Amino acid sequence: MHADLWSFTLDFYARPGVEQACLALQAHGGNVCALLCGVWLDQNRTPFDSARAGQIRQLASPWHDQVVGPLRALRTQWKSAAATDEELGALRERLKVLELDAERELLVRLQRLIQDWPERGAQRTGAWLEALAGDAANRAPDALQILQHAGEDIT
Repeated sequence: MHADLWSFTLDFYARPGVEQACLALQAHGGNVCALLCGVWLDQNRTPFDSARAGQIRQLASPWHDQVVGPLRALRTQWKSAAATDEELGALRERLKVLELDAERELLVRLQRLIQDWPERGAQRTGAWLEALAGDAANRAPDALQILQHAGEDIT
C-alpha cells in the first residue's frame, strides 16, 4: 500500500482506462481528487462514514472551484490559440504545471484530513468512491465502474 495519497494517485491514474474514466467523471461534475481519495480509502478498507465523506467534499469542493477549476478553464480556453502562438503555448504549458501543483496540494490537504481515520476495518466496498462521485456517478456509470474495477486489481 502507498504511504501517501499523492503516490497512490500517480500509480492509480497510470492504470489502463483510469485517466479516461476520471476525465469522463470530471466532465459530469466529478471532483477527480475527491474520487481518487475515495478509491484510496476503499483500498485502505477505511470504514465508510457519510459524515466523513461530507468532510472530504467540504474540503475538496472550494479548493477545486476556486483554484483548480479556474486554472483548468483558462488552460482549456487557450488550447486552440496556443496551437498557433508559441509564446501562449509556453504559458499554457506552465499553467498545466500549476494546475497539477494545485491538484497535488488538494491531495495533500485531503490526506491531512483523513490521516487519523481508521484503516482495515471493513471490506472493500467502493462506498467511498460512489459517495464522492456524487451525481457524476449517475451521469457516467461506466466510468465509475472502470475506477471500481481498477481499484479492485490493486493488491
